[in-house]
Amino acid sequence: MNTVERNLRKSIGKKIKLARTKSEYTQEQLAEKLSLSPRYISQLERGIAFGSASTIINICKALDINSDFLFKDLIQSDNTNIDFVEQDFLEDYIKLNTYNKIVINAITHELVRIQKEENIKEKIN
Repeated sequence: MNTVERNLRKSIGKKIKLARTKSEYTQEQLAEKLSLSPRYISQLERGIAFGSASTIINICKALDINSDFLFKDLIQSDNTNIDFVEQDFLEDYIKLNTYNKIVINAITHELVRIQKEENIKEKIN
């Protein structure tokens, strides 16, 4: 396994662990839910092992996460106009309860609305 592959596995493993922790599952509980061994879950989280496509899909379902959460920042895009959420922000956001996520979403929508208004005013002047 080369360095790039090792780093990809570690990145995905870290995100699996983050989502598992947020879901309040132990490695044993997640393993049982997926009919896998706790040792294998540990290896996935540490980037030692990498699951098949069906394993990754089942992990996403069990942890109620979208595959974008695991792969979004790992896939290179030629579209440089897209601003991705910084990983630290995303990790903090995932830890929020539902109410606080609603608050953050409302604040974000309001800031975007204000920014659009400011852009329109600048174009007029």
